Order: sequence, then structure tokens, then C-alpha cells
Amino acid sequence: MSATGTVRPCAATDIGTWDLTADVVVAGYGVAGAAAAVEAAREGAEVLVLERAGGWGGAAALAGGFIYLGGGTALQKACGFDDSPEAMSAFLMAAMGPGADAAKISAYCEGSVAHFDWLVECGVPFKPVFYGEPAWEPAADEGLMYSGGENAHPFDEIAQPAPRGHLPQMSDKRTGERGGGYMLMKPLVETAERLGVKARYDTRVEQLVVEQDGRVCGVVARTYGQRVTVRARRGVVLASGSFTYNEDMLAAHAPLLLDRPGSAVEEHDGLAVRLAQALGAGIAHMDACEVAIHMDPQYLIRGIVVNDRGQRFINEDTYPGRIGQAALYKQENQTFLVLDEDGFEQARKASAAPEILQLQPKWVCESAAELASEMGLPPGALEATLEVYNRHAEGGRDPLLHKASRWVRPLRGPLGAVDLRGMTSGFALGGLTTSTDSEVLHVNGEPIPGLFAAGRATAGIAAWGYASGASLGDGSFFGRRAGRSAARA
Repeated sequence: MSATGTVRPCAATDIGTWDLTADVVVAGYGVAGAAAAVEAAREGAEVLVLERAGGWGGAAALAGGFIYLGGGTALQKACGFDDSPEAMSAFLMAAMGPGADAAKISAYCEGSVAHFDWLVECGVPFKPVFYGEPAWEPAADEGLMYSGGENAHPFDEIAQPAPRGHLPQMSDKRTGERGGGYMLMKPLVETAERLGVKARYDTRVEQLVVEQDGRVCGVVARTYGQRVTVRARRGVVLASGSFTYNEDMLAAHAPLLLDRPGSAVEEHDGLAVRLAQALGAGIAHMDACEVAIHMDPQYLIRGIVVNDRGQRFINEDTYPGRIGQAALYKQENQTFLVLDEDGFEQARKASAAPEILQLQPKWVCESAAELASEMGLPPGALEATLEVYNRHAEGGRDPLLHKASRWVRPLRGPLGAVDLRGMTSGFALGGLTTSTDSEVLHVNGEPIPGLFAAGRATAGIAAWGYASGASLGDGSFFGRRAGRSAARA
């Protein structure tokens, strides 16, 4: 999808009669929009949500459902884990990459326990069972797991590890249809409806409306081809998602994601970013992306991941999204998994992942030299990598990349290699710059009056790193702040 149509603001003086009016107008009914609607309504505001799709949910409802929380939540305690806001903040500042927003991370960590309690109060269920296997998500309806590599090098040396991937409970979940994300969204929308929040679907916001003094006071939208003007007495909240499905914006900011979108929906076309930019809003981390690698971690962790030079480049027990980022951005998407027969068999027995993530070896050979030749790797490169790895693995060590000793063992022939070239997809992490109160900031650093934003339309706690649950976590957390700020504006 490419950017089309004007996003220039409309002057309030050009609006003859407003078709609809509310105190707070929210654009987008995903997790950020739902959280904003609930909090604005609790502040006594009349709230109207405009959603361009035919129903609520957005990308959040189709996601696995992780919410990154910690600091000592009731779920963590019930599963026997200690955590603190300080440990959580230390991890996030290291793991979220260069340029991570210290103020946002501090606020997020300090408010994490209260945010978990708020979700429970809204009816989001969590099963107090820990899932300790390497995986993209739990096998069943377990409520807690490591979702960011907190217990892997180097993060286990930076802060005391604690599992912070909180997953809403749903029996017989079907990710992509009605999984954990759906079980997060449904209670939030039901809470909003009980509070009197109104929603209009199949309604796409096209322009922001501004007063002569620059204050945002409404939007122009389109529903079934008809132009609709909507007045916001107090404020407008932009919560309509990332620019992952906007080819022009990807080409300009994150070209390596072209033709490989993932964990997003087509409505993520960058509209919120462009609407606010037309008012002079700042943007940040537009080149940053989360990248999934299409392989079950049960297999990755038992083998070695190498590039097209036959070299390891990352510890395989880390967060698989970090492996995906490294593969796409540092290895030109040219990677392979090398594993022996015992490792494949152990992974197969332990895996609960769908078959699409249990890729089979493309090459199988008796020796490393034969395997490297079949794979087209430089002569001697893979053999040297395996010799160093196996020599130290005899003692359960990995001094090069520090994979945990639990997963380190020599790889003996016959050996197989899974072709992971091109097996990545992802979504954009960058977006609008906002304050810790979710005010959209002008390029000069000042808030744009009447305009607020949250979720993947903004540059949240993730900069050049990620942990599963960071999007739904900061989307809902700062969505609440956006709703409160807009209601009090």
C-alpha cells in the first residue's frame, strides 16, 4: 500500500456543521485505542472511537497476546518469581536498543504492577502457571514465560532475570484467529462499552481539524464514501497502528522490511504518523523493526546458527526476535541452522509449535566438510566453526557467544542444515514522538495542543531492540495515559 490522498489539516473555520461531537475522539480500536477509551471514559469524558475496519481488535486481537510486565506482579509472585522495577528497567534499557527512551521506560516499569492490576480489573484473565520451555509462546494457556531473553547473555549479567511475558488465558487458542490477543482485547472493549464508549466502524480518519491557534479540535473522516466531520471538545487520540503496510514509508525508512510484513494488519498504513507530521510532529526510530525468524526456538537453541560464511554470530538461546533482527540487519538475511540428528530428535519431541515453524533440513551429510560443500559455504569455514564450538562444548562451555551451558553440547555427524535464508518477517517500531503523558510532540519538543497518541503509531519503549509483549504492553499502558490526558485537556 502506498500513501495517497491529502493529510494536510483542515481549518475549523472551514467546517460548517459538525456531524458528530464527543469530548474525546479516538482513531483506532486496537489495544492502545481501547485502553485510551476506557481511561477517558473513567475521567468522565464522552468518548467516540472511529475504527476503519469492520470491528474492534486490530493487530492486537490477532497477536499471540504477550503483555510485557514486571516489577513484581501478582502473576509473577504466584509463579514463584521475584522482580523489581529497578531490575525490569535495567533489562529494558539494555534490551530495547540504542536510543531507548529512559523516561518512558522508567514510567513503564514503575507503573507495571498497577497496570497488571488494571488489566485484571478490566477482566483480562491470567493463569498462574509458568512455561519454561524455549518457544515463541506457551504450548497451552500458561500465563507467564521469558519473552525477551532475560535469562540469556548478556542480559542475565545486567539484571536479575525474571519472566515478564504475561499472556491472557484462553483455552484452545488459535493464534491468528482468537488467541491471547483476542482475550486481551475482548475484556477491554467490553469494559469500554459498559462505561458508555461509542464506536463507529468502517470509518477512516483522513484529516485533523485545527483551530486558528493550532489546537486540534476534531477530525474529518470518511465512511462508506461519505465525508463525516467529528468535533473533539477536549482532544484527539491517534491509535491506528504502525506504517508496516505502507510501501512508500517502508522504502523511505525501513527498506529491508519491504515484501516481508508480519504481526501487523493492512490498516497499519502509517496514517497517524502522516496526519501528525502534517502539523509538525516529530518522529523517532523510523528505521527500527522487530523481526521474527520462522523457526521454533526448540531447534535453534540446540544447534548453531551460522551466516553464509559459516560463522556463528549470536547466542542461540537468546530471544528469537533478536536472532531475527541480527539475521536481517547484520547478516543480509543469509543464515542457516546446523544441528545433529540427536538435536533434531530432541527438539521434535519437545516442540509444541505448528509445523510451519518446524522446518526440516535441506541438506544432510555425514561430515561438516560435506555439509559445507552442499550448502555452498567457503571451504573450511563451517568445519572451523564446529571445531571451536565442539571443543568447548565438551565441557559445557561457549566462551565465544556465551550460550547457557544447559544447551551446549558437541554436534556430531550426521549433520543437517535448515535453510533460513529469507525466513524472516517483521513490523516497524518507529513512529511519533510523545511525552510520558502521551502528548504528541512537535519537532521543537513542545506538545501539539489537543493531540495525543499511543501504540505502534508512536516510538514507544522499544527503540532498536524488542521483547515479545512490548507493543501490547506500552500500547495499553501509554494508551491509558493518552485517554486520561485527552479527557483532562
